[in-house]
Amino acid sequence: MFVLFDEAGKFMAGRVLSESDASVQVELDSGKRLKVKATHVLLRFEKPAPSQFVAAALALSESIELEMAWEFSPEEDFGFSELARDYFSAQASLEQQAAMLFRLFEAPHYFRRAGKGRFRKASAEIIAQALVALEKKKHVAAQIAQWAQALASGSCPEPVAQQMYKILFKPDKNAAEYKAVVEASRATHTGPLELLQRCGAIHSPYQFHWKRFLLENFPKGLEFGNVTAPAVAEALPLAGVQAFSIDDSATTEIDDALSVQGLGSGTVTVGVHIAAPGLAVLPGSDIDKLGRDRLSTVYMPGYKITMLPDAVVQNYTLQEGRNCPAVSLYVTLDEATLTIQSSETRLELVPIAHNLRHDQLDSVVTPDWLELARTDPHNTPAALIGIHPDLAFLHRLAKDLKAKREIVRGKPETFNRPDYNFKLIGNAGAPPQGDEEVLITTRQRGAPLDLIVAEAMILANSRWGQWMAELGVPAIYRSQASLAPGVKVRMGTKALPHAGIGVPSYAWSTSPLRRYTDLVNQWQIIACVRHGKTAALAAYFKPKDADLFSIISSFDAAYSAYNGFQGAMERFWTLQYLHQNHTTELVCGVFKENMVRAEDLPLVLPVMGAQGLARGERVRVKLGDMDLVSLDIHGSVLERLDAPIDGDTQLLQAGDEQQDDDEISGPIAIAVDVNEAPATAE
Repeated sequence: MFVLFDEAGKFMAGRVLSESDASVQVELDSGKRLKVKATHVLLRFEKPAPSQFVAAALALSESIELEMAWEFSPEEDFGFSELARDYFSAQASLEQQAAMLFRLFEAPHYFRRAGKGRFRKASAEIIAQALVALEKKKHVAAQIAQWAQALASGSCPEPVAQQMYKILFKPDKNAAEYKAVVEASRATHTGPLELLQRCGAIHSPYQFHWKRFLLENFPKGLEFGNVTAPAVAEALPLAGVQAFSIDDSATTEIDDALSVQGLGSGTVTVGVHIAAPGLAVLPGSDIDKLGRDRLSTVYMPGYKITMLPDAVVQNYTLQEGRNCPAVSLYVTLDEATLTIQSSETRLELVPIAHNLRHDQLDSVVTPDWLELARTDPHNTPAALIGIHPDLAFLHRLAKDLKAKREIVRGKPETFNRPDYNFKLIGNAGAPPQGDEEVLITTRQRGAPLDLIVAEAMILANSRWGQWMAELGVPAIYRSQASLAPGVKVRMGTKALPHAGIGVPSYAWSTSPLRRYTDLVNQWQIIACVRHGKTAALAAYFKPKDADLFSIISSFDAAYSAYNGFQGAMERFWTLQYLHQNHTTELVCGVFKENMVRAEDLPLVLPVMGAQGLARGERVRVKLGDMDLVSLDIHGSVLERLDAPIDGDTQLLQAGDEQQDDDEISGPIAIAVDVNEAPATAE
């Protein structure tokens, strides 16, 4: 005896081994044995063999006309055997009954299931809708097949090209365009990115990277909408200083400035003045929401995406010739020993006398120039006249602060590799197109102006971090437990030591126009200035505030993505530089097995022929083909050069602080893999 039964919506047939009132023990043709509920047994037959019976019934089911079966079926629930007798004959065979079961089961748009082997006919309206949907599905399937064939043959249909970035990076797995790419990728045994490249879908490698970044991080676009920067309502005292900022020429968000008072008196007061949007922009305001949405300014060669609208930035930036609202840290020192005697924070208007640009002045402001007793007015840029003594003292102080931090760190900070500056010719601040001529110049880390700003900002961030902790005011801190390998810098709300910088605590507070964490900390600092010992009760964010943890989490993710994109774009323009200058060979230093670093460019690449070479050994490398989409380039060692370089003794100043041009900035080595295939379509 054989039975046909329903096993979890799948029809099977097998030989009966034993049977009870409630169940049947069945052996399948494969030899597998199943215990089947008696209510799941739909048909019993003596012959033919189960596999032959099922095959014959399936073949016969194809001949059953659904429209006619629907006409014959009753309005109430019915069994498949009943309809088989109405459709075929009153003596419908078991094979015909099984055929009817299979046909009804596969046509839910005509017959919905009402139980094991039982069905109910659908209404004419539902059938009409279902048939339209089926026809549409067939059309979509045909369209997918057509697009997949075109992709496999080397051409990209326009609908697929329009959805390329979503297909690769944020796919809708039910979309026809995505399914066509997956199907063509399988058929050609190539990754989706390689497939689309071959089809000519990627017209501009730069636009590929740019649009991918926007899709992933700014899906709603870059427009801010109409917002108005509120004025500072508080009447602030005017500071008795003449402050100056030190930034790159491309900097529009001037967050910080410095001042020096009391030179020659034995007691000197250094002012660190930070732009104060926090005095006017409040948590929950429209501008705050914009800042919290972006979390940081995004930097890349030739362009940037600001955290806040330019009109807002210009309202609070420390522009020369203006009295600007600022949060000022005044540090009083012994002029001879540079011992810090006291510090004080004030809310005030600060006169900004100069906006110095280090890229224009680094060649002038050298250690030798700073050591001069006085400067030659005929050979000194106008911006530096009158502030030579201030810069000389600040440089002396910066070297002292750095040396003291190095004692805490337990090892010196050395910088044998330069920073690299990228300049795109002709884009004039507009979004690059990817084909601009690029100039790459070097700037040695630790240059005087760079060191002055770095140490001043570290001093302010550390002092303010400690102060907030002493008053019990929560803030966003960066900490590093030790300099041991693998110990990373972390963000949190506790004032913990930062081993990488060598300070007892470190709270980013000096870039409120460019980093949201700094704006948050500025609100907390303002509360400390206004309320002193009761600041913890009056601060915007209270201890264990869940909102602070949410900000930290969001900022970490965004900042990592932005830095990754900056690194990718620096690598893109470095490869473009090689292409534009027809560079085929580079002098490099080995820094680990089969990997080298170019001596004069911010480029790391794998090479053949470097096995067994010592770290720091110099080699001449022949460059292979480059791919501006995957940002990939390889090379091979042509020859070993005599003198080894010592380019890898560098220790990053301030741990991971090289990303902030307030402190120490440098090239980012980021591995970018954009050739990962999307997941299989469901």
